[in-house]
Amino acid sequence: MTISLLLGALTRSTSVASVLPNFPPQRAPFASFISTIPSLLGASRKMSAAAPQVAFQLRTNPLTGDSEWIVIEAADEHDENGIFGPGKSLLATTSYLDMLNDSRRNTAFHRAIQKTITRPCHVLDIGAGTGLLSMMAAKAMEECNGGQGSNEGMVSACESYLPMGKLMRRVLQANLMKTKITVHHKRSDELRIGMDLPCRADVMVSEVLDSELLGEGLIPTLQHAHDMLLVEHPKTVPYRATTYGQLVDSTFLQKLHDLHSSETSASDGVHLAPRGLENIVSVRPKQYAMHCDAISKEIILLSEPFKIFAFDFWRRPESHREINLCVKATDAGIVHAVISWWVLQLDDEGTIFYSTAPNWVNSSNISKEEKPITGNKVWCDHWKQCIWFAHGTGIPVSNNELITFQAAHDETSISYSFGKENQAAEFSKCDFRTVDRQLILCPERIGIYGDKDWRSSFLTALRNVLQNKSCPVCVIADDSIFLTISAACLSEESHIVSMLPGLRDLGSSYLKAISDFHGIPEDQIRVIGKKAACLTLDNLSGKKVDLLVAEPFYCGSEGMLPWQNMRFWKERSLLDSLLSDNALIMPSKGILKACAMSLPDLWNSRRSLKKVEGFDHLVANDALGACGDLGPGDESPCLPYFIWQCGETKELSVPSPVMEFNFFDSIHPSSGKIEIKFTRQGVCHGFALWIDWVLDEGNSIVISTGPGGRHWKQGVKLLSKPFPVTPPGPCANTDECHSAAIEASFDPSNGELNVRCSLSDA
Repeated sequence: MTISLLLGALTRSTSVASVLPNFPPQRAPFASFISTIPSLLGASRKMSAAAPQVAFQLRTNPLTGDSEWIVIEAADEHDENGIFGPGKSLLATTSYLDMLNDSRRNTAFHRAIQKTITRPCHVLDIGAGTGLLSMMAAKAMEECNGGQGSNEGMVSACESYLPMGKLMRRVLQANLMKTKITVHHKRSDELRIGMDLPCRADVMVSEVLDSELLGEGLIPTLQHAHDMLLVEHPKTVPYRATTYGQLVDSTFLQKLHDLHSSETSASDGVHLAPRGLENIVSVRPKQYAMHCDAISKEIILLSEPFKIFAFDFWRRPESHREINLCVKATDAGIVHAVISWWVLQLDDEGTIFYSTAPNWVNSSNISKEEKPITGNKVWCDHWKQCIWFAHGTGIPVSNNELITFQAAHDETSISYSFGKENQAAEFSKCDFRTVDRQLILCPERIGIYGDKDWRSSFLTALRNVLQNKSCPVCVIADDSIFLTISAACLSEESHIVSMLPGLRDLGSSYLKAISDFHGIPEDQIRVIGKKAACLTLDNLSGKKVDLLVAEPFYCGSEGMLPWQNMRFWKERSLLDSLLSDNALIMPSKGILKACAMSLPDLWNSRRSLKKVEGFDHLVANDALGACGDLGPGDESPCLPYFIWQCGETKELSVPSPVMEFNFFDSIHPSSGKIEIKFTRQGVCHGFALWIDWVLDEGNSIVISTGPGGRHWKQGVKLLSKPFPVTPPGPCANTDECHSAAIEASFDPSNGELNVRCSLSDA
């Protein structure tokens, strides 16, 4: 029995591809732990390609922040109840379904495979997913023989993620391809000629690509394949990938990384990135995936698109390269970022292309030989553009001015530095005055901390609760550096205990530097560096808590569903014995809100699969969390999205409260039901759900995380079938729905929220 040990990484932004090349974090939500267990790894290599029987995975408990093991057992393909078990919901959070609904991608790969495979041969599919490319290859070989089967050709499919590998076997069986394709539940770098594969492969088909291109381990995967698995001059699909960039001016993008400038305009006296320490809070220098079409009206293009790197799949790639370019500015402005994308050339003749360029890059912006495959470009979530932020406040440029642009790549990432003349190298250097205490946060968190209205709301609420307290003990239950510094600034007599369960030592070093700037006494703030549940009276010097505060924000939870921040409620309940009789809680409650939405692009990307390029994928719908054409009682899962990035969107109702969570009470089961009246005519595809955090007992200060903002993800519950809706009234169309009922229940044992929706024409 082969055992795969997998470490949960649902919310991690760092790539694990260098450890596990064929285990894309974008598609499979858990990073490999196998590289740390040489004995198991060595044992697995000696075994056959038979499916592993069990996989252990770690996932984060949203209520405790603890990592918990779950066991995924692989049952026989015919066992409807045992194939996925606990792992079923994990596949729904991946991008496999979105990719399979990308018709342009499917058509491009299919055409290229048909063109490349002209005779029976050995085809290797690396990172096979549902086996779509493998089936395309097998069918292409059949067509070479006039539709007759042949024993000369073979297809080897490599898929290391156990739940997906089992799903692939079901898809192959549904398409009568089970005997034509050999499935290997291994990483490609575990395959051995003579043990797993009878001979080297003549053709490689693969799609280990993320939005940045390299993050899923493309380079090490290709290197090992060319060294160990492929013939000397193989054919490959894709044939080549080329990355492009474009310089842009965007105030919105600036606010996602330049906290110092945002705080200057806020003028509230709280400085998280003060003068002299401008870079002490920063984003990690890396590519950030984003749907840039959503901000196209807020961008000034400062250059034409320019080519950066080309990566050939048909030959062994280099691990590291650097390139220097001169980019001419086409307009005056400030370079706040470079937006990048890639173009795939799928065939060796250069007739089939696929592009991830934003919509403003039309055919006139790219060379004739690199125009993508024809057809309407549809919104899809699996491949976006990428943002690389400029250093500091950006680079002022004038029209026709030359910018020095440096690009470098390693095995899993591409990085940039740019500036005027000889400044580019300078821009890539760290500020060594702050590097030891520099705090790295995600762009959305930088945006939140720089938001004037958000800051004002919290400062007002904090000021109100602190003004009548004498020497209060204030506990910051989460990872909020803003609340820690603000509480100390607003009340010199307060004793601040900051838990910082995720930021820990880095957060402590950061707070020390910022406290020195603000003149906060060293003993006023104490950092525990543990979960709030670990707090004791000894940590509080024997005093009880007068004020328990949180945003709430827990480092590492940025990609979770909104209600999974109910960890604050759980921790407040565990701290009940440490709270004083008149202790205040902030926020005082959370309100689950819902809004009916028209989401045609998102719904189409999550719709049920039928035939994908002629291959039946019906059996994949349930496991992948598809919406549409579901069985009785089946519903699509609630998934987290930045709704503002979901293509075409429209609110069809006013936000309505579904249920409340009172944080003055201990955590308990909660439920609620609401009827939503449609206020706009349109087609309803589902509902957005989020939490409004009420900061004060008077319900006058509220932080909303709804679709009107850009810094929080909302939960999205898609309907099985879109319905035309209209506001109720005497002139309303009787064939259209006028209202919807939403029912939700919260389980305090696991933090899960069960949501059910129904439409009515009454």
